[in-house]
Amino acid sequence: MKSPCTAFVFTAILGAVTGLQADHGTFVDAQRLFYNGQYEAAAALTLALRQPDSEDLANDELRTSALLFQLKALLETPARADGSNSIDQDAALKACGACPQLMTAFFEDIRHGQTLARAMIQSDPDDETARFFLGKLDLNYVWLQLGPLGRRTGWDQYWEARRSLDAVLAAHPRHVRALVARAWIDYIVDTRMPWGTRWVLGGGNRKRALVAMHSAVEIDAEFFAHAEAAFALWEMEVREHDLLQATEMAQRLAHDFPENPRLSLFLETAGTRVGRNR
Repeated sequence: MKSPCTAFVFTAILGAVTGLQADHGTFVDAQRLFYNGQYEAAAALTLALRQPDSEDLANDELRTSALLFQLKALLETPARADGSNSIDQDAALKACGACPQLMTAFFEDIRHGQTLARAMIQSDPDDETARFFLGKLDLNYVWLQLGPLGRRTGWDQYWEARRSLDAVLAAHPRHVRALVARAWIDYIVDTRMPWGTRWVLGGGNRKRALVAMHSAVEIDAEFFAHAEAAFALWEMEVREHDLLQATEMAQRLAHDFPENPRLSLFLETAGTRVGRNR
């Protein structure tokens, strides 16, 4: 974990690099950084690309996702294969010098995106793009609360996310990103919540989530939408201890995202684990 001093120096260096990236980087570059696991650089580039008074929901969603993954790395390490972790989250948060600044940025961008998306939906209830991004931003908020922060809160955002994503899928059943986000709801509620909470949250369905994720990967989609589905399926396969399928998916992903450290680490150890489980 970075010390406050180290975090400050890194931020200063990253700021200088970002100044160069802003002249030449694009949103596609930020997406590629994100899927290569370069979350700090992805967050910095999305911020550099943001225009004053921006109404760019895609930028808000990618930046909050990058900030979320930075916080997960700081607060959830080491993680178990099923996605759980053994860290005292309150202690980890207190010891994390970089976390307050990251959380402030995260919540500011979440609020900005939610406010914009809700206004767009009020103006046009059939705005599928606004509904998707509202659902995804809501989920980023809920995932931060339930995961790295370990707080049982964000239920209003949870229900808004479900309604938003269900509306998108009702109109467009093959919307890959909405399928992925909705499948994660089913999976997490079924596998990580106690029975009483599952009931309150409308239930989950782990098997349905896996089927939906496999379907999402097979749909012809834009490159990064497909990458999101493939990464999500890989993550579920790891959680399910399906190491043969997870290794195959990781190899495919590593071809497109060779700099991703999580893929590299998984593949370095996957052969031993697969052999042990045969």
